[in-house]
Amino acid sequence: MDVNQPKQEHLLALKVMRLTKPTLFTNLPVTCEDRDLPGDLFSQLMKDDPSTVKGAENFMLGEMLTLPQNFGNIFLGETFSSYISVHNDSVQVVKDILVKADLQTSSQRLNLSASNAAVTDLKPDHCIDDVIHHEVKEIGTHILVCAVSYTTQAGEKMYFRKFFKFQVLKPLDVKTKFYNAESDLSSVTDEVFLEAQIQNITSTPMYMEKVSLEPSIMYNVTELNTVNTRGSSCSTFGKMTYLQPMDTRQYLYCLKPKPEFAEKAGVIKGVTVIGKLDIVWKTNLGERGRLQTSQLQRMAPGYGDVRLSLEMIPDTVNLEEPFEVTCKITNCSSERTMDLVLEMCNTNAIHWCGISGRQLGKLSPNSSLHLALKLLASMQGLQSISGLRLMDTFLKRTYEYDDIAQVCVVFSHLKPES
Repeated sequence: MDVNQPKQEHLLALKVMRLTKPTLFTNLPVTCEDRDLPGDLFSQLMKDDPSTVKGAENFMLGEMLTLPQNFGNIFLGETFSSYISVHNDSVQVVKDILVKADLQTSSQRLNLSASNAAVTDLKPDHCIDDVIHHEVKEIGTHILVCAVSYTTQAGEKMYFRKFFKFQVLKPLDVKTKFYNAESDLSSVTDEVFLEAQIQNITSTPMYMEKVSLEPSIMYNVTELNTVNTRGSSCSTFGKMTYLQPMDTRQYLYCLKPKPEFAEKAGVIKGVTVIGKLDIVWKTNLGERGRLQTSQLQRMAPGYGDVRLSLEMIPDTVNLEEPFEVTCKITNCSSERTMDLVLEMCNTNAIHWCGISGRQLGKLSPNSSLHLALKLLASMQGLQSISGLRLMDTFLKRTYEYDDIAQVCVVFSHLKPES
């Protein structure tokens, strides 16, 4: 075999171009002082240059658009679009032309061709055009494989292919934090606060079109990224929603379990699925990108087998005057019934009114009971309510609850005027 045998010339030519938004042309200004030899020659040339902005020739900002010369940067979440053209450079008719475009990633190979049917014939100086689109969902090396097969007039079957390699980069860095909150006094649900930190790690500004949290089936979500000003809702980030390179924004969301799930042990303890973040942005001249995180999970606080929470407590009470609080006791066990006894232990500042060792009766799994208790404060100031103890007579197990809540004690007795 002759190793110096020339490669066979193909009758068809393949051209591939990425479809993306154009960019503004930038020029490099050349200036000098008036006393220098060129005088105002450079300034006059820049003023006559059709690509410069009139009146701003020295600011490198052009008013003309330029098409990209290469594939450029492609970021995760964007849509990769490419124009594929097969042109007949010969003087003969080519038959049975089949153009196939595949995208090879590190984990899979995708067929992006709009049609897999062969073109019957292609006349000289005619071409076959195709536009492919693909939403990029993987980071790393991608290879666009374009293959062309055809048949010559002599019946010879021909085949060739080209490879176009490009990198997909990460546009955003997303970090999340969870904060568990106890039930407030007006609600029987457990609040979960999600803080999402989003950083732009590209080299260009981003327009943040939408950052939302899609909750799981168990939760309702409230967005805490707006403030009410003069009856209208405004973003906490102001009117400008641009995120500059390497800048970070913090988004806050409040989640509450739906009423039908609030009393279930699967919500109260264990690992629970919160939801996922949906982020939409635009760059340069309107290229749109979208990312969705995987399902976010948090470790709910453990309350043990029995949970005690306060449903109602006054903000301020009078010194040495009885006041009432309402407690809620929940059996967090999903299998075992409890027989509970309530014990009350006095502290230096708070005294319980009633009989310690009170029988509460049997409490079924995943059920609750409400209990009204009276107390008396003997010291002024902000005092902690402590000293409640629950005992399960079935297992002889005791659960102690300290620092349940705080109450402000004031002196209300009026002194007679002298």
